[in-house]
Amino acid sequence: MIKYFPIVVFLFLSVAATPNALADTLETNFQNPPREAGVRCWWWWLNSNVTKESITRDLEEMHKKGFSGAMIFDAGTELRWGPDENPPNGPQFGGPEWTELYLHALQEAKRLGLKIGLSIQSGWNLGGPRVTLDDTAKQITWSEIQIKGGQTVNETLPTPKSNYDYYRDISVLAWPTKTSGAIQDATRQPIRDLTAKSGAKELGGSAPDCRFLLDDFPSVEGEEDARLDDVVDIGSHLDEHGVLTWEAPDGDWTVMRIGYTPTTAHVATSSDNWKGHVLDYLSKESFLRYWHDVVDPLLQVAGPMAGTVLTQLETDSWECGGMNWSPGFAEDFERYNGYDPIRYLPIVAGKIIEDRRASNAFLADLRKTIAHCVSENHYKTFAEQAARYGIGIQPECSGPHAAPIDGITNYSHSEITMSEFWIPCPHRPNPPNRFFVKQAASAAHIYGKQLVGAESFTSLKKPHWGVEIWHDMKPHMDYEFCEGLNLIFFHTFTCSPKEMGVPGQEYFAGTHVNPQVTWWDQSGAFIDYINRVQTVLQPGEFVADVLYYYGDHVPNIAVNKGFNQAGSLPGYDYDVTNEEVLLQLEVVEGEVVVPSGLRYRVLVLPDHKVLSLAALEKVAELLERGATVVGSKPDRLVSLVGGDEAQERFHELASELWGEAPGPEGTKKIGSGRLVWGLNSRELLQRDGVPFDFEALDVKSQSDFETIHYTVEGGDVYFVSNQTDQPQKARFAFRAAGRQPELWDPVTGEISKAGAFEQTDSRTILPIEFNPYGASLVFFRQPIPTSQQGSDGSNFPTLQTVEEIDG
Repeated sequence: MIKYFPIVVFLFLSVAATPNALADTLETNFQNPPREAGVRCWWWWLNSNVTKESITRDLEEMHKKGFSGAMIFDAGTELRWGPDENPPNGPQFGGPEWTELYLHALQEAKRLGLKIGLSIQSGWNLGGPRVTLDDTAKQITWSEIQIKGGQTVNETLPTPKSNYDYYRDISVLAWPTKTSGAIQDATRQPIRDLTAKSGAKELGGSAPDCRFLLDDFPSVEGEEDARLDDVVDIGSHLDEHGVLTWEAPDGDWTVMRIGYTPTTAHVATSSDNWKGHVLDYLSKESFLRYWHDVVDPLLQVAGPMAGTVLTQLETDSWECGGMNWSPGFAEDFERYNGYDPIRYLPIVAGKIIEDRRASNAFLADLRKTIAHCVSENHYKTFAEQAARYGIGIQPECSGPHAAPIDGITNYSHSEITMSEFWIPCPHRPNPPNRFFVKQAASAAHIYGKQLVGAESFTSLKKPHWGVEIWHDMKPHMDYEFCEGLNLIFFHTFTCSPKEMGVPGQEYFAGTHVNPQVTWWDQSGAFIDYINRVQTVLQPGEFVADVLYYYGDHVPNIAVNKGFNQAGSLPGYDYDVTNEEVLLQLEVVEGEVVVPSGLRYRVLVLPDHKVLSLAALEKVAELLERGATVVGSKPDRLVSLVGGDEAQERFHELASELWGEAPGPEGTKKIGSGRLVWGLNSRELLQRDGVPFDFEALDVKSQSDFETIHYTVEGGDVYFVSNQTDQPQKARFAFRAAGRQPELWDPVTGEISKAGAFEQTDSRTILPIEFNPYGASLVFFRQPIPTSQQGSDGSNFPTLQTVEEIDG
């Protein structure tokens, strides 16, 4: 069963005085968190089987417990319980009866001062019964024949393989068939990982490293199927019946009919009456048709509550496989890349055009264009339409499933950057597969967004009644606070009518928290803890020393903090940036500055030695203007953008910066800046004499502790978490001096001045004692002389004997 949050009340010797009105407000809010800082939840309406009575009960209970709002998430169960155990069907999502329940939820939330979000469908993978085959996700398909030239060809071309008897042509391409001296298909190495490289599938479910897609087998002379100049676009010679009429030149010709067909992806885990095809994420027009048909009516009927009570719209994580074509995609491709993709399309069918390097580079450009279309045509359009009503969006738009996307770029359109984290369960037993918030937090920091949310405490295939707050939930949540999370969405809170009994209908995944479960009445202390932490972290400005550029390849999803991609841990924190923001960086006083205004001492390049020419040119500019850049010499441009001139310029510029044959380690002054290789950012910062931002002294392992640093209202605050199941007592060094350290206890709400501390070398060192999986907020606010040392008293609660009990 749920193990309850332990409450221990200590008698403290002193309580900190407030230095100013702003601090007074923050102290008051910490001790009594305001509504707007509170937790939220995924509020499941299973099979739409909810009632006005259950809606009112849930919202009133959320209000009592300190929730700030809820996300209405209509969904089904996908027979996870068995066919005879699913909740009965309620009204169809968006229909008149469902809309009446939805309006009741908005009205009740308005009465209670809660904010409501809405997932704009039932289930996930955006789509449903109103999505036609014209608007569903699509993939490239093809057929191939051999013909004899030197004559008029009049032949019906085979229709490529299709789904749902739906096929549309893109073009017909022909090239001379190689015979003499050709490397036969039976002995030639195929294009490696072609299905993934072409965007036809997603890769894994736990933010896998996809950089391997940039590589292929070594080129072999003569292995190509055709030179690009030999590929002829004869699509205009194909009639509507699939008959090719063409004056074929002499020789043997390979003719490929190439087009697109729907994928087989469907909406997942929807109510029974919302089954249907997945929407085409590459098409703005398809999204707008869905919006006007399904979403607009729900926002219009909300009236003035849209934008005031209904404040967020959501779609869930991408779990719909790949998609790589759409009407208008060729035009989007040419606009983004500056060249026509049509004659390269045989590469998607496994042909090598020009050579293996060029074929691999085209596939990289193809994936990057898919990512552009997903970002611009889908998520940006989503945000623009929601903004017409004064509503923000918070889609889980950036993994962890490795779809053909750039994760950070997708977040640029969100008001709340939304991620997820899991607690230990058989489905995700290991930490690398559970923590995904670092990417969402980095996106919020570089794009200037306040709230970083997460679908929280997700689990699968573990009995939910076996979850322990202090062991399973709290340390994993605290870890994610240290990655940048500041808004918990409980996963999950299921709405269950009284007719369903106790515990009633429950979603098959997540950790259940709602009035029907046994620990609800005792959940207040845990929720108060979360709300206190969020109250302090939400208004904070993140402090980091390092900015890591994660490249422009697709799929691209930033991994969790523990992977230390920036090479800065332990001691120095970091953010991750995409190419879009990299190209907007400025340099101020030797530090790189993102558009939101955050500053970093060091920019770190990806370790796979692949950069775009635009990124390399930006690095050169930043160096000239005074930046410090860490990274090895890039050796490849995996793109056809700019043609041969771009390839030449890339290698020329790389050699200008690093030299023709740089040694294993080096430092080079370029303009006002420094280029460093062979050291990671931590080693460089230490060599430069920059103190660690946080350091646990006299401990067996720095990894026992996680931390995050913000500036808040003119002070510095560190959230520090003991990630072990053992009590810990140690000295901790913080890169903050000249201010009185205070200990804010988010369990009790107590605030106390640290009596024992020392200031040295721009750092403050103080002893702190942690319970197993304990955490503390360490605040530096009130100015004091940097020479002042804290030698009075203790930083720990002083326990007094109240009464001795014999027996």
